[in-house]
Amino acid sequence: MFGIGMPELIIILVIILIIFGAGKLPEIGAGIGKGIKNFKKATTEVEEKDKEEKVEKLEDKSDKT
Repeated sequence: MFGIGMPELIIILVIILIIFGAGKLPEIGAGIGKGIKNFKKATTEVEEKDKEEKVEKLEDKSDKT
């Protein structure tokens, strides 16, 4: 994908551990998890809204004919 293999990921994780420390890692992980959850929720809501609008347009067209 980005040319990042397992050795590169391990090096990145070690650097993050050194910068933030072991105590902050759970907080960072929780924050990232919440962000991903909110992003998925927002995209799902947009998709549902689009589907509802398409159904309404189809119903309006069928009512007119």
